[in-house]
Amino acid sequence: MRFDCNIFIKNTVPFVILVAVFFSCNNTLKEVQGLDETSYTSQSVAKNINTKYTDSGRLTVVLVSPKMVNFTNRDFPFYKFPEGIDLTLFDDDNNKNTVISDHAIMYDQTGLIDLQGNVVLTTSTSDTLFTEQLFYDQKKEWLFTNFPVKFRTKDYITNGKGFDSNTNFTNAQVLEVNGRIFIDE
Repeated sequence: MRFDCNIFIKNTVPFVILVAVFFSCNNTLKEVQGLDETSYTSQSVAKNINTKYTDSGRLTVVLVSPKMVNFTNRDFPFYKFPEGIDLTLFDDDNNKNTVISDHAIMYDQTGLIDLQGNVVLTTSTSDTLFTEQLFYDQKKEWLFTNFPVKFRTKDYITNGKGFDSNTNFTNAQVLEVNGRIFIDE
């Protein structure tokens, strides 16, 4: 039996490299799992906040939350609302639309608010949207999601996957509609 050095090297070198890489990692699984935003220091924490935003002297948004964690000391700054929010949006005619959620993240640079968990949006005309995640683009004044939704108007309950609308709901659309029920009251 002849020993072929080239075959030995060809078959062994990748194995040795893989073993070296595997054993050179010192982090345990628990350490790696802990590498999320909670492992970084926040800039500040605020409790029981009630913030009002105005545009040209007109009240446009009221944000209420039991807790806000400020991560604006990051490369991509954001505010986290781990205990949920109650957001009130006022349109140009001062009509009030409300959004509540279990959790929210507001990104400074993009003006995007990511609402998560039991999101309920109610319009000034009592139309109501239910979903698990909803994005609000503050700059474009636009709401959207690709999560399953239930949208209730005075005449219909529409179920679908996704929602897209301006903040005054003149262009509200349930996407990928999979059920619609007529309400006869």
